[in-house]
Amino acid sequence: MSLPVFVTEGVRGARTGDRVLLDGDEGRHAATVKRIRVGEQVVLTDGDGTRLTGSVVEATKSTLVVEAAEVEVVPAATPHVTVVQAIPKGDRGELAVEVLTEIDVDTIVPWAASRSVAVWRGERAAKSLAKWRSAAQAAAKQARRARFPEVTTMATTAEVADLLAAADLAVVLHEAATDAFADLDLAGVGSVVVVVGPEGGISDDELAAFGSARTVRLGASVLRTSTAGVAAVAALLSRTPRWR
Repeated sequence: MSLPVFVTEGVRGARTGDRVLLDGDEGRHAATVKRIRVGEQVVLTDGDGTRLTGSVVEATKSTLVVEAAEVEVVPAATPHVTVVQAIPKGDRGELAVEVLTEIDVDTIVPWAASRSVAVWRGERAAKSLAKWRSAAQAAAKQARRARFPEVTTMATTAEVADLLAAADLAVVLHEAATDAFADLDLAGVGSVVVVVGPEGGISDDELAAFGSARTVRLGASVLRTSTAGVAAVAALLSRTPRWR
C-alpha cells in the first residue's frame, strides 16, 4: 500500500534525521481527516521535486512532526510536456486537469478559445483557475508525484501561438488533419506543446495563428476535449524514456 502524501515547503533542504513540521491546511487534513498518528509513515513533498519519507514522531489535532528516513530530489523529466487545454463547460475542465496530472504532464495552460462555451471573466476566472490548481494538486498527491504540474493563468490565442513557436515540437490536435499523431518524430525533442481545442473545434483563424505547429489527428474517433489531451500525451510519452 502506498504511503499518504502531504505537501509542505518545509522539506526543502531537509536531510536524513531532520524533523519537519507539517502544519496549515495539510497538517489539519493529515491529523484530523486522515487521522495519522505517531509511528505511522508518510511522504512529504514540496511539489517541486523534493520528496521526504519518514515516520511521525509528534501529532496534535492540526500538526504532525515527521522524522526523515529518506530524502530525494527528483530531477525534471525530458521532454517537458505542456498541454494547452481549451476551457470546456461544467466540471470537464477539472476532469481534464486531473487525468493530465495523473499521466505526468508538466504544464497545463487554460486557453480561451473562440468556440469555448465556458468563459472565464473577473471573479469567475479567479475561482475557475483555483479549481484547476486544486484539482492538479489533489491528483498529483494521489499519483505520488514529487513534481506537481504548473497550471498557468488563462492564455489568449496569441500567447498560445508564442508557446508553440518556442517548443521543439508543437502539435495541434484536429479531426480533419491528414497527418497521424503516430508519425511524429520525437528524436532530440526537449519540449512538446500539445493544443487541445474546445468541443466546437478550433477555428480557421486560430489554426492560422498556430501556423508554426503541426496539425495531427489521433485516429478515426473524435474525442471529447476533456479526454483528447490525455490520449495524445499517453501516446507520446509511451515513445519517450519517461515511460520506459
